[in-house]
Amino acid sequence: MTTTYKIDPAHSTAHFVVKHMMITNVHGAFSNVQGSVVRDPANPEQSKVDVVIDAKTIQTQEPDRDKHLRSADFLDVDKYPTITFKSTSVKSAGEGELSISGDLTIHGVTKPVVLKVEGPTAESKDPWGNLRMGASGTTKIKRSDFGLTWNAALETGGILVGDDVKIELEVSLIKA
Repeated sequence: MTTTYKIDPAHSTAHFVVKHMMITNVHGAFSNVQGSVVRDPANPEQSKVDVVIDAKTIQTQEPDRDKHLRSADFLDVDKYPTITFKSTSVKSAGEGELSISGDLTIHGVTKPVVLKVEGPTAESKDPWGNLRMGASGTTKIKRSDFGLTWNAALETGGILVGDDVKIELEVSLIKA
């Protein structure tokens, strides 16, 4: 039997990590993560995940960089206001783990990715009487695969922004 959960945007985030100047990692996040999960614990392969992220909410703790990331050089949020993930398959990957394959769309380009997921946790009742559970997911992408190719050469060799991006999702789910 399936159960539907809504992603709680107030308690869910999408984080990313990318190499800057080939020497350090820069972390960023998106707020306003929304969507739904249809879960069948007895038959995980019947489960479905649908996530929508507001690209305009990107934050790296540096306002000028955030403005640049929103521009046509990167996410072009006026043209592509959302980042989406739609599952194509869900498989058990061991005790308390799932492998969720799906289509990730960034900057108008859709590519298949696999999320390694810890969870979901057991349901628990929150102070407002809702039943909740949570999950954490990770994947890695190449930003160039999504048309995010802006870069600058460094005087000492190398590039300003790495191509490999680690993505981390933290979701709090409310039973519908």
